[in-house]
Amino acid sequence: MANKGTLVIGAIVIVLLVFAGYFIIIGESVDVYMDGENVTSKATLSPFSGVDTTALNQEICNYTFQTMNSTDGDMKTLQQGISRICLNHGLDKVKVHIDSTLGPNKIPIVFHVQGTSMYPTLNDGQTVTVEKTKNVNVGNIVVANSSEYGVIVKRVSDVKGNQVYLTSDNKNVNYEYKNGVTYETKGVTTWVNINDIYGVVQI
Repeated sequence: MANKGTLVIGAIVIVLLVFAGYFIIIGESVDVYMDGENVTSKATLSPFSGVDTTALNQEICNYTFQTMNSTDGDMKTLQQGISRICLNHGLDKVKVHIDSTLGPNKIPIVFHVQGTSMYPTLNDGQTVTVEKTKNVNVGNIVVANSSEYGVIVKRVSDVKGNQVYLTSDNKNVNYEYKNGVTYETKGVTTWVNINDIYGVVQI
């Protein structure tokens, strides 16, 4: 009986050493995935860490979702924020991996086009994926938060320093006669600050 007990204890010790060795060699990690509307987080931690992985994953998902949907959030702030959350949970050497439908280390946002100002390139009701970036060039289609028009999708027609000039693809001009007055309706043209841009539409 003593021999069997010793074997069982020995087997348990070996299993624990294998577990410990795995996390020493491979390390603990957090894998975050985004599709533009949803976020998932999977923390792979040592069973001896004592961390509530459910709470950790939920906090990371909430932070990532907020970063996705703010104009000032980018990959750098996302990585720093997730690392800070891990540190708050006592994880100072965890490896953070971020992936998305656009590829590794890219933040996607799903945007629903409203109106016909970008016709024929984009249609009313069309769903597009936006890559979060401030690196915009003339010819790009971007989503921006305009102080005058709200959230809009427009084409970059000019860039001067931090100011970006946005225009509509639809160049049609419509006229409507109401109460003895003729009203002209045409696509939006406006300047926005680079900080007001969410990112570039991926077509």
